[in-house]
Amino acid sequence: MDLGRHVFLYCERGTSTALWAEPFNAASNAAFLVAALVALWLLLRRPKADRSADHFLFIALVILIGLGSLTFHLLATEAAELADVIPIDIFMLVYLGFALNRFLGVPSGWTVLTLIGFTAIVALTMQVKCWGGGIGFPDAGITDAKQCMNGSLIYLPALAAMGIVGGLACERRQRAGVYILWAALAFAVSVIFRSLDLALCDTYTIQDHKVGTHFVWHLLNGLALFLLLRASLEVEPVRNSRAERPLRIDEILPPPREK
Repeated sequence: MDLGRHVFLYCERGTSTALWAEPFNAASNAAFLVAALVALWLLLRRPKADRSADHFLFIALVILIGLGSLTFHLLATEAAELADVIPIDIFMLVYLGFALNRFLGVPSGWTVLTLIGFTAIVALTMQVKCWGGGIGFPDAGITDAKQCMNGSLIYLPALAAMGIVGGLACERRQRAGVYILWAALAFAVSVIFRSLDLALCDTYTIQDHKVGTHFVWHLLNGLALFLLLRASLEVEPVRNSRAERPLRIDEILPPPREK
């Protein structure tokens, strides 16, 4: 991998290597920073007992997602692409583990196994390609294979996970479930706009500058991430149940010695 090699993936950049070749794609990353800051404001308004390291970790990851995406849309190199995708992957795994354990009560061992399975599904999805009316795992004889849905296919496992977790949480009458389902809806629409970026490249221009639709992916993703952060605030804080009830006398006195 040549980390300095330029990557041309989106309509707005075309084949330009200029720093500010994607003004809309770059500026729209502000949606992630706004989502993180608003979530931080909501978190700090809550009692300290209702805050956890998980909440601050999620907010930090959303900030890194925004900064990583901004870096990629400014530099458009393979190194910058890693800065873009790594925080996203980490957020998906950490939040899914949190949601399974804290929203659905899945034991830690099963949560880890589920995350391993989810990672395997995402890795397998990355190998799926599209070509001339076909979709699947191309053999050496297929030379025109490319990423399906403009590279958006890899986000479908995350969308499915959001729908399943949100639906199960709603079934259990948890308020977080509604936020997760709204986040899934916003994410689904954002995937559509990401997929159509190159197909609609010649449709939207401003002063002969092709805009594309990738910036809408950023805006709706910012909304989806905020809704997931908001959902995390609906988790009941983990408390020490023994510390919250009066101690019984037999818990204070030593056990009687046998005669």
